[in-house]
Amino acid sequence: MKLKEYACYDALGLAELVARREVTPRELAETAAAAIAAVNPTLNAVVETYPDRIEALDEKTLAEGPFRGVPFLIKDVFGHEAGRKVEFGSRLCKDMRATADTHVCELFKASGVNILGRSATPEYSMAGTTESALNGNTSAPWKQGYSAGGSSGGAMAAVIAGMVPIAHGSDIAGSVRIPASYCGGVGLKPSRGRVSYGPMGDENGFGLGQNFVQAKTVRDAATMLDCLALPQPGDPFFIPKPTEPYAALVREKPPRLKIGWSTQGLMGLETDREVAQAVAQTARLLADMGHEVAEESPGPIGLEAMSSMANVWFFGFHLRLEGYSRRSGRSIGAHTLEPVTLAVYEYARRMTPAQFFDALALLNTVRRRLGRYFLKYDAWLSPTTTRPAEPWGNYNLGRTDVTMDEVAEKILRPTCQFTLPHNIMGTPAISLPLAMSAAGLPIGIQIGMRPAQEHVVLQLAAALEAACPWGARIPPLHVAHC
Repeated sequence: MKLKEYACYDALGLAELVARREVTPRELAETAAAAIAAVNPTLNAVVETYPDRIEALDEKTLAEGPFRGVPFLIKDVFGHEAGRKVEFGSRLCKDMRATADTHVCELFKASGVNILGRSATPEYSMAGTTESALNGNTSAPWKQGYSAGGSSGGAMAAVIAGMVPIAHGSDIAGSVRIPASYCGGVGLKPSRGRVSYGPMGDENGFGLGQNFVQAKTVRDAATMLDCLALPQPGDPFFIPKPTEPYAALVREKPPRLKIGWSTQGLMGLETDREVAQAVAQTARLLADMGHEVAEESPGPIGLEAMSSMANVWFFGFHLRLEGYSRRSGRSIGAHTLEPVTLAVYEYARRMTPAQFFDALALLNTVRRRLGRYFLKYDAWLSPTTTRPAEPWGNYNLGRTDVTMDEVAEKILRPTCQFTLPHNIMGTPAISLPLAMSAAGLPIGIQIGMRPAQEHVVLQLAAALEAACPWGARIPPLHVAHC
């Protein structure tokens, strides 16, 4: 299979070729490896490939799921596969290996995908850009030297550049949706608890985080949700699930919805003019589709919400790193942690239970306030990110000019002010590449709904995909040009 042909398909498209025996999983793996070899030196999205899953692939090990044989990348975080490296993008954890599969890894395998490598992430997934001292910087496929977003930037860059059609992502403050916005893909964050995090980890930030995928079509996201939305023993969250599969429901027309939209910065950061125009244009399109659309913001939530999220996430962070230090045999310091991460580590050592509980209380207040928006509206339309992709160096953890007091403002807020609210509320939200800037960079548009409404989110996303198709867009840094 030629690279250009391979890159034209989404994940289900490739799986259909395998099912019809027009191509074998090993041929797809070898083509994916060739695609990675062709463009990864420029993008730096993939940090490792697995020869035993490529030229030495035993096809009998692949499950008979809907994605059988489809090349797939696991993010270098909590998608552990037993025996494989998991380095968290950190020099502290270099060459560390997982001792067991996570549930999500087992579910990915059951979907039929062929996990043939790892994608890049910033250190401990703590930034909205994928830049690290361990692995270097990942570029957006649209412009060399521009951020692919984070923390799942390696995964989304690999998908949009044609290396693989789908890849693992995770999202605690926007880490699936930010890369989707910067790279021009589909990024769904499911509802709190929809995808289990167990058994080795907690629910990632006390329910703030979710595992899922970076995709290029809505149908791939819907079908993978069917594969992953399976409760596991001991899960702390259980939420309603439709009686029909998401893959079937996504083909149905969405109901008439009452949609609120706004581009007003929730944390005091003004939205870029082109991004604001794209959101307004999407609002008009939704009105033309028959939905009731009104401009209204949920109201500002302030930078304190970002700081509180950080306090919840960072409480006990030092214990985690000290555990990694014991496993790796490396000491914690400037030679093993990036400057911002080291500052967070020192801060976590000093944190008190009072700070942690104060942060939980503030997040509860914000959650209740934002939740009232959905008493009036079925959906909330907003930008995904305040701006399109920016050059490397702005929001990475290697900055030496950022104090701990400035992390929320200078590292997190610029990328997360529209995405974080959905992590706080536990609501499903999707980023769609519905516009392009004059500079040739994607603009992500975000749609969020009430908890457990993924099927309606996906239906509306599919309607927008049909109205504003993005599949024909090919970025400059793509395997089709090789």
